[in-house]
Amino acid sequence: MWQLVGHERAVGLLDRSLRAGNHSHAYLFCGPPHVGKMTLAINLAQALNCDGEEKPCGECHHCQRISAGKHADVQVVGLSSDGSSHRTEIGIDQIKNICRSSHLPPYEGRHRVFIIDGAEHLSAEAANSLLKTLEEPPPKVMFVLLATNERLLLPTILSRCQRVELCPLPLSTTEEALVHRFRASPEEARFLARLSAGRLGWAVSALNDKRLLMERTERLTTLMRLIDADRDERFGYAAQLANEFSRSRDSVWELLTLWIGWWRDLLLINGGSGALIANADHEAALLREAQDYSIAQVKGFIHSLQEAKRQLEQNASPRLVLEVLMLNIPKRRKGD
Repeated sequence: MWQLVGHERAVGLLDRSLRAGNHSHAYLFCGPPHVGKMTLAINLAQALNCDGEEKPCGECHHCQRISAGKHADVQVVGLSSDGSSHRTEIGIDQIKNICRSSHLPPYEGRHRVFIIDGAEHLSAEAANSLLKTLEEPPPKVMFVLLATNERLLLPTILSRCQRVELCPLPLSTTEEALVHRFRASPEEARFLARLSAGRLGWAVSALNDKRLLMERTERLTTLMRLIDADRDERFGYAAQLANEFSRSRDSVWELLTLWIGWWRDLLLINGGSGALIANADHEAALLREAQDYSIAQVKGFIHSLQEAKRQLEQNASPRLVLEVLMLNIPKRRKGD
């Protein structure tokens, strides 16, 4: 049984190709962080090696070992898969290792599966090394690339993968899954479904680890403080974020996404759609803040946040990008 919630089109495509025996040797699963890409990749690896009648059964020896991360024929490679917590690229040595392993016959299952998490972070050397193997794939081997931003991958790699897109889930689907599969209360489910913006993985993590919500509150508090901060304080925070970006791109990515969500809520309130805001637990603060900005100011800063993300994707100087972003925080219009 496929464990992915929603995404029926993606699951149906993979299930049909497996039943027909014409699956691809390489897939690209693309979509926002925590939308279900890794869950789908693990399910696919299980289905390829499953002993049950309905694949993946989730109960056989292979399904259980793959789920536990102990199967000899299923390997996950990512920024921290080699034990390093400060990598900004997936390096050539990591890719060389899996390419060598791909030429060995399966050890305990029927297929070797290599999952590359954050494939957009492949170094140039690593990407070219992987490309050679994708061009002449060994038998009984599958590569599954997971990417948040597929535009950063080599076009030649993209052309050799079957693309499967995972979009954010509808609010109702996320809410229902949280209640029935993850035992959230209706109130928790409604709140987390909104905050997650359709990313069930994030919602489940927040349900199980309250520190995520505490960290979110701290970061929103920082944002509101920066609005009234002077240039020195803003630049100091930009330097802090640039250092954090060198250690964990995903952390800064989540921060910018959080900020976009906050300013989107201000836009909704100013546009008369306050019932649709995501940060409902900060509704009072949002209502106060919305009075201080015009729709044009809010839209302008949302554009600045999106542009900062785009430039960071293209390996622009993090400190320069973030300093410009700090300068673009709009001024309040009180007293106008």
